[in-house]
Amino acid sequence: MGRQLLLLPSVFVFLFSCFQSPCLSARTQEPLMSEQNQEAGVLLEGDMTPLQKHVAFFDQNGDGVIYPSETYDGFRSIGVNAALSAASAALIHGALSSKTNEGKTDLSLPIYIKNIKFGMHTSDSGVYDSEGRFVQEKFDEIFTNHAHTTPNALTSDELSEFVKSNRKPKDFSGWAAATGEWKLLYDLGKDKDGLLQKDTIRGVYDGSLFEQLKKKKKNSA
Repeated sequence: MGRQLLLLPSVFVFLFSCFQSPCLSARTQEPLMSEQNQEAGVLLEGDMTPLQKHVAFFDQNGDGVIYPSETYDGFRSIGVNAALSAASAALIHGALSSKTNEGKTDLSLPIYIKNIKFGMHTSDSGVYDSEGRFVQEKFDEIFTNHAHTTPNALTSDELSEFVKSNRKPKDFSGWAAATGEWKLLYDLGKDKDGLLQKDTIRGVYDGSLFEQLKKKKKNSA
Protein backbone atom coordinates (compact mmCIF):
# COMPACT_ATOMS: atom_id res chain seq x y z
CA MET A 1 0.00 0.00 0.00
CA GLY A 2 2.83 2.38 0.84
CA ARG A 3 4.36 1.85 -2.59
CA GLN A 4 1.05 2.68 -4.27
CA LEU A 5 0.64 5.87 -2.23
CA LEU A 6 4.04 7.08 -3.44
CA LEU A 7 2.66 7.06 -6.98
CA LEU A 8 -0.19 9.49 -6.24
CA PRO A 9 1.60 12.68 -7.39
CA SER A 10 2.52 11.22 -10.78
CA VAL A 11 -0.70 9.41 -11.67
CA PHE A 12 -2.12 11.68 -14.36
CA VAL A 13 -3.61 8.97 -16.49
CA PHE A 14 -2.65 5.68 -14.82
CA LEU A 15 -2.91 2.14 -16.26
CA PHE A 16 -5.79 2.34 -18.61
CA SER A 17 -4.31 5.40 -20.16
CA CYS A 18 -1.32 3.55 -21.42
CA PHE A 19 -2.21 5.67 -24.41
CA GLN A 20 0.72 5.96 -26.69
CA SER A 21 1.80 8.65 -29.13
CA PRO A 22 0.89 8.00 -32.78
CA CYS A 23 3.21 5.51 -34.44
CA LEU A 24 4.42 5.96 -38.00
CA SER A 25 5.72 2.42 -38.43
CA ALA A 26 3.89 -0.58 -39.85
CA ARG A 27 0.42 -1.20 -38.36
CA THR A 28 -1.38 -4.40 -37.66
CA GLN A 29 -4.76 -4.73 -39.30
CA GLU A 30 -7.16 -4.64 -36.35
CA PRO A 31 -10.88 -4.17 -37.03
CA LEU A 32 -12.39 -0.75 -36.36
CA MET A 33 -15.90 -0.08 -35.11
CA SER A 34 -18.72 -0.47 -37.62
CA GLU A 35 -20.59 2.67 -38.69
CA GLN A 36 -23.83 1.44 -37.13
CA ASN A 37 -22.24 0.79 -33.76
CA GLN A 38 -20.34 4.06 -33.96
CA GLU A 39 -23.61 5.96 -34.27
CA ALA A 40 -25.06 4.03 -31.33
CA GLY A 41 -21.98 4.69 -29.22
CA VAL A 42 -21.83 1.04 -28.13
CA LEU A 43 -19.04 -1.26 -29.26
CA LEU A 44 -19.15 -5.00 -29.73
CA GLU A 45 -16.10 -7.07 -28.81
CA GLY A 46 -15.24 -7.77 -32.45
CA ASP A 47 -15.45 -4.08 -33.34
CA MET A 48 -13.00 -2.88 -30.72
CA THR A 49 -9.41 -1.91 -31.28
CA PRO A 50 -6.91 -3.15 -28.68
CA LEU A 51 -6.92 0.32 -27.10
CA GLN A 52 -10.70 0.23 -26.75
CA LYS A 53 -10.49 -3.28 -25.25
CA HIS A 54 -7.85 -1.95 -22.88
CA VAL A 55 -10.25 0.56 -21.33
CA ALA A 56 -13.46 -1.49 -21.73
CA PHE A 57 -12.59 -3.39 -18.55
CA PHE A 58 -13.70 -0.31 -16.62
CA ASP A 59 -17.07 -0.11 -18.39
CA GLN A 60 -18.98 -1.96 -15.70
CA ASN A 61 -22.38 -2.00 -17.43
CA GLY A 62 -21.17 -2.31 -21.02
CA ASP A 63 -22.87 0.85 -22.30
CA GLY A 64 -19.77 2.26 -24.00
CA VAL A 65 -19.35 5.04 -21.43
CA ILE A 66 -17.12 4.97 -18.34
CA TYR A 67 -17.92 7.11 -15.29
CA PRO A 68 -15.56 7.91 -12.40
CA SER A 69 -17.32 5.46 -10.07
CA GLU A 70 -16.75 2.66 -12.58
CA THR A 71 -13.07 3.53 -12.87
CA TYR A 72 -12.76 3.55 -9.09
CA ASP A 73 -14.47 0.16 -8.80
CA GLY A 74 -12.28 -1.23 -11.58
CA PHE A 75 -9.09 -0.19 -9.85
CA ARG A 76 -10.25 -1.59 -6.53
CA SER A 77 -11.08 -4.91 -8.18
CA ILE A 78 -7.49 -5.37 -9.38
CA GLY A 79 -5.90 -4.61 -6.02
CA VAL A 80 -5.30 -0.86 -6.02
CA ASN A 81 -5.89 0.79 -2.64
CA ALA A 82 -8.83 3.12 -2.09
CA ALA A 83 -6.83 6.36 -1.98
CA LEU A 84 -4.99 5.72 -5.25
CA SER A 85 -8.15 4.42 -6.91
CA ALA A 86 -10.03 7.60 -6.03
CA ALA A 87 -7.17 9.89 -7.08
CA SER A 88 -6.66 7.99 -10.33
CA ALA A 89 -10.35 8.10 -11.22
CA ALA A 90 -10.49 11.85 -10.63
CA LEU A 91 -7.35 12.57 -12.63
CA ILE A 92 -8.21 10.23 -15.48
CA HIS A 93 -11.70 11.56 -16.00
CA GLY A 94 -10.62 15.15 -15.54
CA ALA A 95 -7.97 14.70 -18.22
CA LEU A 96 -9.87 12.55 -20.72
CA SER A 97 -13.59 13.27 -20.47
CA SER A 98 -13.81 16.26 -22.80
CA LYS A 99 -11.23 14.75 -25.18
CA THR A 100 -13.48 11.76 -25.76
CA ASN A 101 -16.67 13.85 -25.80
CA GLU A 102 -15.91 16.04 -28.81
CA GLY A 103 -14.55 18.80 -26.59
CA LYS A 104 -17.79 19.12 -24.62
CA THR A 105 -17.80 19.59 -20.86
CA ASP A 106 -19.96 17.25 -18.82
CA LEU A 107 -19.83 17.54 -15.03
CA SER A 108 -20.35 13.80 -14.67
CA LEU A 109 -16.99 13.36 -16.48
CA PRO A 110 -17.89 10.46 -18.79
CA ILE A 111 -15.25 8.85 -20.98
CA TYR A 112 -16.53 7.54 -24.32
CA ILE A 113 -14.77 4.36 -25.34
CA LYS A 114 -15.43 4.89 -29.04
CA ASN A 115 -13.33 8.08 -28.93
CA ILE A 116 -10.59 6.89 -26.58
CA LYS A 117 -7.91 7.32 -29.26
CA PHE A 118 -8.20 11.07 -28.68
CA GLY A 119 -6.91 10.53 -25.15
CA MET A 120 -3.46 9.32 -26.19
CA HIS A 121 -0.55 10.97 -24.45
CA THR A 122 2.96 11.60 -25.72
CA SER A 123 6.30 10.35 -24.35
CA ASP A 124 5.31 6.70 -24.46
CA SER A 125 6.17 3.61 -26.46
CA GLY A 126 4.07 3.95 -29.63
CA VAL A 127 2.77 0.39 -29.27
CA TYR A 128 -0.67 1.77 -30.15
CA ASP A 129 -0.89 3.56 -33.48
CA SER A 130 -3.02 6.66 -34.02
CA GLU A 131 -6.20 4.55 -34.29
CA GLY A 132 -5.47 2.49 -31.17
CA ARG A 133 -4.29 -0.60 -33.03
CA PHE A 134 -1.51 -2.78 -31.64
CA VAL A 135 1.87 -2.50 -33.37
CA GLN A 136 3.85 -5.71 -32.81
CA GLU A 137 7.11 -4.21 -34.04
CA LYS A 138 7.06 -1.44 -31.44
CA PHE A 139 6.11 -3.91 -28.71
CA ASP A 140 9.04 -6.19 -29.56
CA GLU A 141 11.40 -3.21 -29.50
CA ILE A 142 10.70 -2.75 -25.79
CA PHE A 143 12.49 -6.02 -25.07
CA THR A 144 15.08 -5.84 -27.83
CA ASN A 145 16.28 -2.48 -26.52
CA HIS A 146 15.75 -2.75 -22.78
CA ALA A 147 15.55 -6.39 -21.59
CA HIS A 148 19.23 -6.74 -20.68
CA THR A 149 18.86 -9.31 -17.89
CA THR A 150 16.19 -11.65 -19.26
CA PRO A 151 15.07 -11.65 -22.93
CA ASN A 152 11.34 -11.64 -22.20
CA ALA A 153 11.07 -9.57 -19.02
CA LEU A 154 12.05 -6.23 -17.52
CA THR A 155 13.58 -5.46 -14.15
CA SER A 156 12.60 -2.28 -12.29
CA ASP A 157 15.72 -0.50 -13.56
CA GLU A 158 15.15 -1.67 -17.12
CA LEU A 159 11.57 -0.46 -16.98
CA SER A 160 12.77 2.96 -15.83
CA GLU A 161 15.29 3.00 -18.68
CA PHE A 162 12.51 2.18 -21.15
CA VAL A 163 10.20 4.91 -19.84
CA LYS A 164 12.96 7.53 -19.91
CA SER A 165 13.95 6.56 -23.47
CA ASN A 166 10.50 7.59 -24.72
CA ARG A 167 10.51 11.07 -23.22
CA LYS A 168 9.97 14.01 -25.54
CA PRO A 169 11.69 17.31 -24.63
CA LYS A 170 9.74 19.42 -22.12
CA ASP A 171 6.73 17.08 -22.30
CA PHE A 172 6.28 17.13 -18.54
CA SER A 173 2.68 15.91 -18.46
CA GLY A 174 3.57 13.03 -20.78
CA TRP A 175 6.52 12.11 -18.56
CA ALA A 176 4.31 12.07 -15.47
CA ALA A 177 1.62 9.99 -17.16
CA ALA A 178 4.05 7.39 -18.47
CA THR A 179 5.99 7.17 -15.21
CA GLY A 180 2.86 6.77 -13.09
CA GLU A 181 1.21 4.12 -15.22
CA TRP A 182 4.31 1.98 -15.78
CA LYS A 183 5.42 2.08 -12.14
CA LEU A 184 1.97 1.04 -11.00
CA LEU A 185 1.89 -1.70 -13.62
CA TYR A 186 5.21 -2.97 -12.29
CA ASP A 187 3.89 -2.90 -8.73
CA LEU A 188 0.79 -4.90 -9.68
CA GLY A 189 2.25 -7.21 -12.32
CA LYS A 190 5.80 -8.14 -11.28
CA ASP A 191 6.52 -11.78 -10.49
CA LYS A 192 8.21 -13.22 -7.39
CA ASP A 193 11.63 -12.45 -8.87
CA GLY A 194 10.79 -8.78 -9.40
CA LEU A 195 10.43 -9.16 -13.17
CA LEU A 196 7.68 -7.74 -15.36
CA GLN A 197 7.13 -10.49 -17.90
CA LYS A 198 6.49 -9.89 -21.61
CA ASP A 199 3.17 -11.74 -21.49
CA THR A 200 2.07 -9.55 -18.58
CA ILE A 201 2.85 -6.37 -20.49
CA ARG A 202 1.13 -7.75 -23.59
CA GLY A 203 -1.98 -8.28 -21.49
CA VAL A 204 -2.09 -4.59 -20.63
CA TYR A 205 -2.50 -3.57 -24.25
CA ASP A 206 -5.68 -5.59 -24.83
CA GLY A 207 -7.02 -5.35 -21.28
CA SER A 208 -6.74 -9.07 -20.53
CA LEU A 209 -4.30 -8.45 -17.67
CA PHE A 210 -6.98 -6.57 -15.74
CA GLU A 211 -9.25 -9.61 -15.78
CA GLN A 212 -6.36 -11.78 -14.58
CA LEU A 213 -5.57 -9.40 -11.72
CA LYS A 214 -9.24 -9.24 -10.76
CA LYS A 215 -9.48 -13.02 -10.65
CA LYS A 216 -6.24 -13.24 -8.64
CA LYS A 217 -7.50 -10.73 -6.07
CA LYS A 218 -10.86 -12.49 -5.80
CA ASN A 219 -9.22 -15.87 -5.25
CA SER A 220 -6.91 -14.48 -2.58
CA ALA A 221 -9.75 -12.85 -0.62
